Amino acid sequence: MPRILVVDDDPDFVEWVRLVLEPNGYEVIAAGNSDEGLRQVRQQRVDLVILDVIMSTVLDGLRMSQEMHNSAAERHIPILMVTSIANTDYAALFPTDEYIHIDGFMSKPIAPGALLSRVKALLG
Repeated sequence: MPRILVVDDDPDFVEWVRLVLEPNGYEVIAAGNSDEGLRQVRQQRVDLVILDVIMSTVLDGLRMSQEMHNSAAERHIPILMVTSIANTDYAALFPTDEYIHIDGFMSKPIAPGALLSRVKALLG
């Protein structure tokens, strides 16, 4: 069963992801910020990370994706960034002129079918 780590400080979103993915054969574990997320990645086998941007800090998720990319043991784990940053006052802070170490991007809110489809594609 593929294990998916959801890194998001919104427990309602985490529970929504769980309700969408678990009935479709995925195990969902969670972390509330990038520090906790990195601990989970390093302590457990994780097949995919669903990652928010704004958590403890405005670009917390970007920091986590960069740290995973810098680690030979973690850079192979696909990252799906799911965020609502485009709908906030922080949208201008999101870097658009540089490479971001993610494998997919979705803006909240998202449809259950769209999330499931993207997860299936990223896991092959």
